[in-house]
Amino acid sequence: MNHRFVILFLFLLSLFSCKKSGSGIIETFSPELISSAPTNNETDVSIYTKEIVLIFNENITLKRGYEITLNGVTLSDVNPGVKNDLRIILPELQEGTIYTLIIPAYTIKGPTGAFIPAEIKLIFTTYKSPARTFSVEAQKVMDFLKQIYGIGTISGTMANINWNTDEADWVYAQTGKYPALNCFDFIHHVFSPSNWIDYSNISAVENWWQSNGLVAAMWHWNVPANSGISDQYAFYYGSKSDQTLFDVSKISDENSEEYRLMIKDIDIISGYLNILKSKGIPVIWRPLHEAAGAWFWWGAKGAAPFKSLWRLMFERMTNYHRLDNLIWVWTSEGNDPDWYPGDEYVDIVGRDLYQKTHIHDSQLTEFNKVKAIVLGRKMIALTECGGIPDPDLMFQKGDTWLWFMPWYGSYTRDDSLNGADYWRTVMNNSHVITRDQMPDLK
Repeated sequence: MNHRFVILFLFLLSLFSCKKSGSGIIETFSPELISSAPTNNETDVSIYTKEIVLIFNENITLKRGYEITLNGVTLSDVNPGVKNDLRIILPELQEGTIYTLIIPAYTIKGPTGAFIPAEIKLIFTTYKSPARTFSVEAQKVMDFLKQIYGIGTISGTMANINWNTDEADWVYAQTGKYPALNCFDFIHHVFSPSNWIDYSNISAVENWWQSNGLVAAMWHWNVPANSGISDQYAFYYGSKSDQTLFDVSKISDENSEEYRLMIKDIDIISGYLNILKSKGIPVIWRPLHEAAGAWFWWGAKGAAPFKSLWRLMFERMTNYHRLDNLIWVWTSEGNDPDWYPGDEYVDIVGRDLYQKTHIHDSQLTEFNKVKAIVLGRKMIALTECGGIPDPDLMFQKGDTWLWFMPWYGSYTRDDSLNGADYWRTVMNNSHVITRDQMPDLK
């Protein structure tokens, strides 16, 4: 190319890239920072924040050999976006910590080649959750969950009705791999112990834990049904004979029959959970699920009595029965911030989703609804689902569920929902954690 032509081209480019001052002198303007997330001096930033995003008024690039630091430690994963953003991948953040990001002067430049001549400093403080004391094993589980959150998703199955690993065994038979988590259910506690159900026999749970599986448990809480027959129970709220009008609002009346029954049942379940504690088994504990849906009696009278019941259960199990092996999971309906019991009573937040169409798509919209309720301060799990979202789409779109768990029976086994072929695809995905990949958390 002709040398004179190159010089002329560069001169014309500079004319289009620069502006004239009032004196007629051509000035070159450096990029300007418009916004950031987190913002400067922001407090209560979630420790699950994965990146800092800086937005400028024009496209930017970085000089070679840049040195961007966070609390004095050089960050290497820094990515100028396709337009005018700079994304800085963060290391694992610690709670209640002040962080200072420093971008030295003359590190960032615009399309004209003009550098930002001043240092950029961004300070933020991470949220510190209320103090929680866990058993050694439960703390190890919490540490593991925090470590993998946003990086991988834990595979899970639901027991076939209550106290078994039937669905997990079926998945293993189809794929050669066990899911990492199995959820049990205290649904039949009113009949235990009997010759067909005895929750004091923990062999199925203990075997799962000894095989490095994560133990989860829920409780379809049966109370007397409307039929008046002494051995009939229900957990759905309604007027039919196989449902119940049990009044959760009586949680505020210590002299009521409802209050006495709730305390009695909480104490019974606490006894079973204490057996697991005695064996060093931590439990990802998800009681009173889907409350805002109002189809269960514990959610039928609104948010206030539900939260009172949740907090009473938490206090009685944690402080009275000293069950420090429980990791508490609250299940959101996605539009229910008034139902949230509070940070001090919740460790993880869940969402139950049964998609009617596009059942394996990303569920980012629902993920973000829950994230907004807890301001990103809690890990978020897909605690029940119909179709398992495609793990690749999860991590492309950003709905990085801590775990996924399809319901038992047809939800797990039928090809129209999941089925053997899809399970094989899921269990071999690099984002999915199976039981054979689990560390020993004992």
